[in-house]
Amino acid sequence: MAGGQRSLEGLEVNREFWRNRRVFITGHTGFKGGWLSLWLQSMGAEVHGYALNPPTETNLFTVSEVEKGMASSVIADIRDLGMLRQAMQAAHPEIIFHLAAQPLVRHSYVEPIETYAVNVMGTVHMLEAVRATPGVKAVVNVTTDKCYENREWVWGYRENEAMGGFDPYSSSKACAELVTAAYRRSFLESAGVALASARAGNVIGGGDWAEDRLIPDFLRAVDSGEMLKIRSPGSTRPWQHVLEPLSGYLMLAEHLYAHGAEFAEGWNFGPGEDDAKPVGWIVERLAEMRKDVHWQCDESQQPHEANYLKLDSSKAKLRLHWLPRWHLHEALQKTLDWHQAWRRGEDMHAVTLEQIDQYQTSVMDI
Repeated sequence: MAGGQRSLEGLEVNREFWRNRRVFITGHTGFKGGWLSLWLQSMGAEVHGYALNPPTETNLFTVSEVEKGMASSVIADIRDLGMLRQAMQAAHPEIIFHLAAQPLVRHSYVEPIETYAVNVMGTVHMLEAVRATPGVKAVVNVTTDKCYENREWVWGYRENEAMGGFDPYSSSKACAELVTAAYRRSFLESAGVALASARAGNVIGGGDWAEDRLIPDFLRAVDSGEMLKIRSPGSTRPWQHVLEPLSGYLMLAEHLYAHGAEFAEGWNFGPGEDDAKPVGWIVERLAEMRKDVHWQCDESQQPHEANYLKLDSSKAKLRLHWLPRWHLHEALQKTLDWHQAWRRGEDMHAVTLEQIDQYQTSVMDI
């Protein structure tokens, strides 16, 4: 196509594959889980969920009416193995996405035991439930870009880099990666279940009201008219719209289902090279889009967080034919558009599905 654009034919999620497919999602009441649930529903999948109640009073799950199109929604703890096994067996899933987690670095400093219990033993429980559930063919365990031993490199981490983590959250996700590899080799590969892990960057998008995340903090400042305080404006992160990694998870699951062990390994789904930006850059761009916000650096002492973090997604691009579609500026604009629609009282179920459709029909500059 002209202008350096590439058609997405052959590079997109296969809608027909997901029609009537039985899918089980842990963490479906969360930000990423809610978007994934709606995307699967829009393609005609039979979606079952297992999660705690939504993590914030205002949340995507409720605002966008995620539950109304689900086959079942079980509100329970991933640490309850008996309940998880029962829910998974009742759903008879073919494909499982594991997103249930304690997802916040700063919270992990306050509640390290909870963080390890949810992120490590929760993963063990999910995999034990898989072992006890006939008919499962593919499992995607979603971890994080922070699972790598961070060496403050200027280049992106590849899937064969060492696992690690300074803080309890990052460490717990590295542990979850090791658990995944052990269960794959010890139990699931021989049982014909293809198990992969997926690592994404800092996701943004409409419907995220979590504490201690940059975009939700920015939008809260816009809504309240209060001063926005920013930690570590020089820290670089791989920013991407939530639909970017979700498209990767879906394409990975399709390949696991069709080809099994050939794709049962770790995968990065990060943004393009130019979309790894410092926190300060993000805030400045958002402030240009919304003139009614003021910000300053938070000078108080903060717990350690990685300063420089990028992902190398070459493997996903080469073997899965996955490509990011929305550059960072568009991802920021879509996030603001969603939030403004919510402020206007629009039908957020329809708005969210419309953004999913826009993403699927978009093209990508290369």
